[in-house]
Amino acid sequence: METLICTKPGTFEYQAIATPVLMPGHAIVQIKRIGICGTDLHAYEGTQPYFTYPRILGHELAADLIEADGADGFVPGEAVTIIPYFNCGKCIACKNGKPNCCTDIKVCGVHIDGGMATYFSVPSYSLVKSQGLSYDELALVEPLAIGAHGIRRANVKKDEFVLVIGAGPIGLGTMEFARIAGAKVIALDINNNRLQFCKEKLKVEHIINASTTDVLTRLKEITNEEMPVVVIDATGNQKAINNALQYLAHGGRFVLIGLQKEAISFSHPEFHKRETTLMSSRNATREDFEHVIDSMKKGLIDPTLYITHRVKFSDVKDVFESWLDPASGIIKAMVEI
Repeated sequence: METLICTKPGTFEYQAIATPVLMPGHAIVQIKRIGICGTDLHAYEGTQPYFTYPRILGHELAADLIEADGADGFVPGEAVTIIPYFNCGKCIACKNGKPNCCTDIKVCGVHIDGGMATYFSVPSYSLVKSQGLSYDELALVEPLAIGAHGIRRANVKKDEFVLVIGAGPIGLGTMEFARIAGAKVIALDINNNRLQFCKEKLKVEHIINASTTDVLTRLKEITNEEMPVVVIDATGNQKAINNALQYLAHGGRFVLIGLQKEAISFSHPEFHKRETTLMSSRNATREDFEHVIDSMKKGLIDPTLYITHRVKFSDVKDVFESWLDPASGIIKAMVEI
């Protein structure tokens, strides 16, 4: 079968390797769609934290099930997606219903090889039924589940002001599920095109360009001086994270979805006087995947809005680098096999 391997930063190579064979407790799927996410882009440019090469990228997947062992209720030929965070099932996190932060987690396309291949072997427990969704929709369930999980972690309630910092695909999904939860969403970014997408396509009422606006003043205007009750970082940018505490209401929740390598730092008095709740949000769970699928089926979210670029698998190597340029206008590239 054919694979696309990121051999080192800035370099892709197509390679033919053996087609996987069925193992106990696993399933073989034929890949149909691969969504390109920030992790893939960062891996290619050499800036993804905790990453090693060579690596087959790809974890936003839609596929057809070929055969499976131990996958009750699934039949060969049906469309599926997968939960790409493979967990041990035995550690304290897994035993407590948090396989998304398993102590020995293996995220495909990051810690282990992913789905940029014609066929892929995955644990049978990772399979998720399509419930009638298209391949495009299925490939977008995972990135949207990241945002859905962050909103569930934050316990967002109706009419709360929620500030989402970063209007990339993960931030956009976070905004969508904040809206679905009934929140009043505020988008903050420095890319005006992304902000206009939030306003025009996702109907986000309040957008703020941090490069041209006094953010603190604008947030006070929007929230009647009270400030957002929930602030969510979806940038993984150290400066953005360290600066964000000032935007949070007293008694508020500060949630970090984005990841970066360095220490975070902010004023303890500012943190303490707010009685701030600080939490991270890592990956997603089956509950979040099901919530995303249900929201798609009900028409609460249209994932196809995110797809701005489409390419055949055979052409990925030639065009991938262009997606690093903000001028490309990329939000989500979809690879077809």
